[in-house]
Amino acid sequence: MSANKDIDLAWDFINNTNRNLFLTGKAGTGKTTFLHRLKMKSLKRMVVVAPTGVAAINAKGVTIHSFFQVPFGPILPNEDLKGSGGFNRKFGKTKINIIKSMDLLVIDEISMVRADLLDGIDKTLRRFRNRDQVFGGVQLLMIGDLQQLSPVVKENEWQILKPFYNNAFFFSSLAFQECEAITVELRHIYRQDNPKFIEILNEIRTNSLSQASADELNKRFQPDFSPNENEGYISLTTHNNKAERTNNFELEKLKKKAITYKASIDGKFPEYSYPNKEDLTLKVGAQVMFIKNDSSVEKRYFNGKIGKIILLDKDEVIVKCPDDDFNIITSPETWDNITYAVDKDTNAITENKIGSYKQIPLRLAWAITIHKSQGLTFEKAIIDAQGAFAHGQTYVALSRCKSLDGLVLKSRISSSQIISDSNVILFNKMAEENQPDESILNQSKSEFQLALIFEVFNFYKFLYPVNRILDVFYKNRGSIEGTVEPPMISIKDCIANLLKVANAFKSQLSGLSQINQSPESSEDIQTRFTKALNYYEVQVNSKINEPYKTFSFTTDNKAIEKELTTALDSFEELLAVKQLYFKGLADGFKVIEFLELRAKSVFLAKEAPKKSRKTVIDGTTNVELFELLRELRNTIANDNDLIHYQIFNQKSLYEMCETLPTNKTELLKVNGFGKTRVEKYGSKILKVIGDYCDENDIDTVKNVHIFEPPKPKRQRGDTNRTSLELFTSGKPIAQIALERDLNITTITGHLASFIASGEVKILDLISEKHYKELKTIIPKHKFENLSDLKHQIDDKYTFGELRLMLDHLSNN
Repeated sequence: MSANKDIDLAWDFINNTNRNLFLTGKAGTGKTTFLHRLKMKSLKRMVVVAPTGVAAINAKGVTIHSFFQVPFGPILPNEDLKGSGGFNRKFGKTKINIIKSMDLLVIDEISMVRADLLDGIDKTLRRFRNRDQVFGGVQLLMIGDLQQLSPVVKENEWQILKPFYNNAFFFSSLAFQECEAITVELRHIYRQDNPKFIEILNEIRTNSLSQASADELNKRFQPDFSPNENEGYISLTTHNNKAERTNNFELEKLKKKAITYKASIDGKFPEYSYPNKEDLTLKVGAQVMFIKNDSSVEKRYFNGKIGKIILLDKDEVIVKCPDDDFNIITSPETWDNITYAVDKDTNAITENKIGSYKQIPLRLAWAITIHKSQGLTFEKAIIDAQGAFAHGQTYVALSRCKSLDGLVLKSRISSSQIISDSNVILFNKMAEENQPDESILNQSKSEFQLALIFEVFNFYKFLYPVNRILDVFYKNRGSIEGTVEPPMISIKDCIANLLKVANAFKSQLSGLSQINQSPESSEDIQTRFTKALNYYEVQVNSKINEPYKTFSFTTDNKAIEKELTTALDSFEELLAVKQLYFKGLADGFKVIEFLELRAKSVFLAKEAPKKSRKTVIDGTTNVELFELLRELRNTIANDNDLIHYQIFNQKSLYEMCETLPTNKTELLKVNGFGKTRVEKYGSKILKVIGDYCDENDIDTVKNVHIFEPPKPKRQRGDTNRTSLELFTSGKPIAQIALERDLNITTITGHLASFIASGEVKILDLISEKHYKELKTIIPKHKFENLSDLKHQIDDKYTFGELRLMLDHLSNN
């Protein structure tokens, strides 16, 4: 295929540009082969989808609906798919990462894709990638022949869609009209090598069948032809009832016992909509086709898969398929009858379930409809095109055959069986007149590479998280402590400068670009790229990384903390991507290397360790006291049905940890404390501070008021032993704390010092449930200190329990 200039042109556009492409051509021109080659040899990250299960299997991809999770009903262009009509639009992290990292989306059998479905794909890609670019910036390859099978659209659905679209074909979609796709038509036919057969097929395709060609074709007319069982003929027909007659005839020939499966119908499900026979009769040895995708997690079968029955039971059928090394136990499946409507107030599509149908998902398959044959190739086929009722049916059926010799006609072919759509004829004519050439290819290559180079130096996305951090800080100064504004202002200034430099650099590269030389192979551009890379790396390190090292914050407002954390995560992910580019492209710009780095960056950003943002500001002294006071605040708030900052705010908490007030006079000097608050909560607060200072031998004499002499210091060993004696006498920890005028955490710390000697067991101090949970949880976290760990896990674990478990784990 390498000598085919049309295929080579398409290959170049897909692999060396970012142009969206519609690859078309007559049946047998190598479209499917091109796709298989692309999957094996292209270095772009791609996803392949198709409109039906059979087409997806043939393309070695997945269905559009399963991958993009779009609804099966109409999709209005002005509808937000993220929360439309009750449809489940929640994507897993893996799929989101795939969408974000892919370079190319391939849609096979595009002729069957409706306009609204293509717009639905566009919306999904914009949602997870770039909302300002069509298809989110993903390159699109659409493969198919518009002269073959057309989209299926029910009349009631078209009534909903026709105010928005000229026709149901994909090229009528808003996204296609915006994406500036080019069309490459493959003209060399590989499936058939008989010039006469190729000429006949071309005349049928263009609705211009001559009498001479019709006469030649109808030499294969054998209305009474009956193949032998081992000859390998498959029957293609236009209507289901014709295929049914063939299947019933073949079933009667089997001498096995017949078993009939009765469908279960609930609610409103009209007979003409039954997906299968209400009374399904099967025999061992029958050739069958699955008519529904497997709803179980195993996904053993798909709509269109063919096999033979090897066993029949009361409630299940066992099927063996030729390419499987396992048997498929088939149980009844359920189909829902759904109607669609437009909500007058919201204009959203609503889905209403009005009935269901339950039956074994199999039907006889000695014969199949033409519709199900698209994309397949047969050595021998029996075709009955009489009564062709849809665009492209006759052409699809005949073009499945490799030669005239393997073709048998059950009905004569005439122009009446050839149906073409005027919209398709007009579109194909315009596409043929605008087929791209080498000059357009070279221009597209250059634009593609320049865009990738500019992407390396574009820092525009950094503005949102940086501005968001500053905005949250300015609106909530009283609730945030730390070093926020100076580093972020410095970073913002640097980004603004880099954006100016990037614009100038972009203009310079465009000036250096030459028509006959790609940027990748230009020595001048590579020199400028390397210099720019070095400049940007220095700027990022000195004016972004260094200021960011000084950034820190703490807040007791969960909503504020969440907003800041989200913005910081976004900022750090963007920074990680740029640093990956700087390192990976240090030796110069290469398209393939960049694409590999870009794909890697999606996962790198998600997995990169975040800068530690602790509950306590970096550098704060008395970290343990911070947590003890915070626990006290939460306890008081819960006991009195108050919000935690009504007891004292984050600024007050931080100040108390620094100044260590030991009496009410000093507590009144702390920011946020008035007489009322001191009277209500002062005693408990001072007790926690006093116990902490006592426990840690902190000298507070300098802080003691002249009218409140300091307490005599107790020896650590003596006070620990006193708590142990009370505990071994049978007194609970809470009572010991009350008697000794100390808090529970302090008493727990006393007793914990005797675990090593065996005088106290760890389960004496912590519940067995919390012990088991923390033993599993703690090793999974990375933390710098106890406060950092406390901030990362559930609030139900106390500071004392965490300290106890850390000591225990470090000693075992």
